[in-house]
Amino acid sequence: MYFKLALVSFVVVACNAQYFGYGYGSAGYGGHGHAVDYHAHPKYEFKYGVADAHTGDNKNQYEVRDGDVVHGEYSLHEADGTIRTVKYRADDKNGFNAHVIRSGHAGHPQHYAPHGHFGHY
Repeated sequence: MYFKLALVSFVVVACNAQYFGYGYGSAGYGGHGHAVDYHAHPKYEFKYGVADAHTGDNKNQYEVRDGDVVHGEYSLHEADGTIRTVKYRADDKNGFNAHVIRSGHAGHPQHYAPHGHFGHY
């Protein structure tokens, strides 16, 4: 009985230690004991795309951030055959602004309902 109580106490103390500044989980440190600067100048750039012929999923995105300014664009193929492209920019002065461009012609296939009551009374 005492062993179980000691084991539970140890687990509780170990879990709380990382939240109260002991060990690697303490504030200001990453997972490997390295200091993290939370006030560093944010700067990144990324790009990705998907072109899946089997599912018809076609999309891409590109974004750049430098400090408080973010800009980029993304596009995707809509179900009606058009392509929606969104170009956006966000900063602390103007907020978020997006320009949406729709290109191509929407295609709507013709579906004809069968005549008769086929199961509908």
